[in-house]
Amino acid sequence: MATRVTQSDELLGLDRDKLIEMLRWMILGRRYEQKAAEMYQLGEIGGFCHLYIGQEAVAVGAITPLRDEDYVITAYRDHVHGLVRGMNPRAIMAELFGRIDGCSKGKGGSMHLFDTSLNFMGGHAIVGGHLPVAVGIGYAIRYRESDAVCVCFLGDSVANIGAFNESLNMAALLQLPVIFVIENNQYGMGTAVHRAAAIENLADRACAYAGMQGWTIDGMDVLEVRRTVEAAVERARLHKLPTLVEAKTYRFVGHSMSDPNYGHYRTKEEVHHFKSTDDPIKQYIDILKKHSMIEEADLDEIENEVKAIVEESVEFASQSPAPPPSELYSDIYSGDYPDIKRRDPWRW
Repeated sequence: MATRVTQSDELLGLDRDKLIEMLRWMILGRRYEQKAAEMYQLGEIGGFCHLYIGQEAVAVGAITPLRDEDYVITAYRDHVHGLVRGMNPRAIMAELFGRIDGCSKGKGGSMHLFDTSLNFMGGHAIVGGHLPVAVGIGYAIRYRESDAVCVCFLGDSVANIGAFNESLNMAALLQLPVIFVIENNQYGMGTAVHRAAAIENLADRACAYAGMQGWTIDGMDVLEVRRTVEAAVERARLHKLPTLVEAKTYRFVGHSMSDPNYGHYRTKEEVHHFKSTDDPIKQYIDILKKHSMIEEADLDEIENEVKAIVEESVEFASQSPAPPPSELYSDIYSGDYPDIKRRDPWRW
């Protein structure tokens, strides 16, 4: 006899406010990234800039179930993760602009968003460099005898480097409450996953480590992501066991702003197919409408709220000054070193 799926099952038992909140985060992430692309093209944002358009379901589904005391750490495609974790949109945009009011005083830029008050531990530019840090966070949680967890986001390419295996091994060996979320967007820069990994599902690699579970899910379905991460969080909180989650998703734009939307490694037809059939926001809206959780008037209200937030962020960033030369040596050392500060930063 087939199992009957109820509305509560499909919607995870979440009330309407929480369901709408998830949609609001997804739409904010999409519009924020679209504005970031516009500002980059206008020359307001420099350096590297990696957009998250198309992948919103992963960050929203994985971060919204967390508590304030939990930790989040991610790679360089980090804008939406920071937003969903609760970072001030104005501080993020100012950081993208390279201004003093940015979350990293304008010195980190797109790839180095950071807010320890929210336990958001970055934004890391080095591919896979943050996985050992996530393991360290997990160890600190156990040392303090806390029931917090750490969610570590990583790209599919990271699953092929040494730090990946070293970190998963240590997390399993020490039984650390770390949830590794692979955002498999099908390409590592311009290299398709199937050309780089001799395995169909990257999460299957979890079987090499005792006590670790590996789950592969649809990363375009925000509710499936949330359901899966909630289960992983429970394993981490109650049993201090790590989990490897592979969320299969797709980026609708190029790897970075220097990469054309389609590039030379995928076709326009492929991108159009994913946009037309697998857009995570459209899919989620359809589910909410199916269960009479949202109407067009609600969508208009969300879009207006989001537009105001994004425009205010750009205005704030535009008015923020650039970091002064005196900031050149700040935030490098944990202590106060007067001799370094007295040095003329422009003369060696």
